[in-house]
Amino acid sequence: MAEDYTGAKIPTVIADELHIVYRVNGAKTGKGSATAALSRIVKRGEERGVRKVHAVRGVSFTAYRGEAIGLIGSNGSGKSTLLRAIAGLLPAEKGKVYTDGQPSLLGVNAALMNDLTGERNVILGGLAMGMSREQIKSRYQDIVDFSGINEKGDFITLPMRTYSSGMAARLRFSIAAAKDHDVLMIDEALATGDRSFQKRSEARIRELRKEAGTVFLVSHNNKSIRDTCDRVLWLERGELRMDGATDEVIKAYEKFTGK
Repeated sequence: MAEDYTGAKIPTVIADELHIVYRVNGAKTGKGSATAALSRIVKRGEERGVRKVHAVRGVSFTAYRGEAIGLIGSNGSGKSTLLRAIAGLLPAEKGKVYTDGQPSLLGVNAALMNDLTGERNVILGGLAMGMSREQIKSRYQDIVDFSGINEKGDFITLPMRTYSSGMAARLRFSIAAAKDHDVLMIDEALATGDRSFQKRSEARIRELRKEAGTVFLVSHNNKSIRDTCDRVLWLERGELRMDGATDEVIKAYEKFTGK
């Protein structure tokens, strides 16, 4: 873990009593119905026809340079929402998120352009992350080789729409992993691909940590978390249930889920 000249750990992300609330359009009801009347009474003072979903509830933690932190929890527990808030993509309803450096969020649904070739997406993705054209050119072959998408043909020259979901996810990870990041957040990327690609991904995450960055990994694969992370945050129903050493937290989570 990186330290400054005094030996103190260097914080990269601080979440301070963070609350994230989604607002979604509710079902419309007839103007004169009893249900509508009750809804107006219950939701008096709130936006009409809008339902609130409290996705993250008072989460606090500090992440440090050189850490790889796993995020675990049941579906809908707020893991991906928390990453989006750290990345600055969602506003806080209450509380604060502080980051040192530029956070980068990589999800399996991260947008690449389906009508462009994999080759063009490598270039555009690299530029979007702040890499120069020279850097992209020098790392291009490593990105393609890392993704493994050319192992069964020259897929890098084909449009992204011809790729399987696994191939596209591997290419996204490979583009993001080609650059050193202050804070890299990975949402389920290691769940794609075969064991060989997962091992390459885990090794690259360890390299990113050595470059004094911080890595967050959301995964339902506890083995990937164990192999990659030295600390785990366990979220349940939007609340931080446990924060600690990987084995300790995963054992508690497995006991909770009965798996």
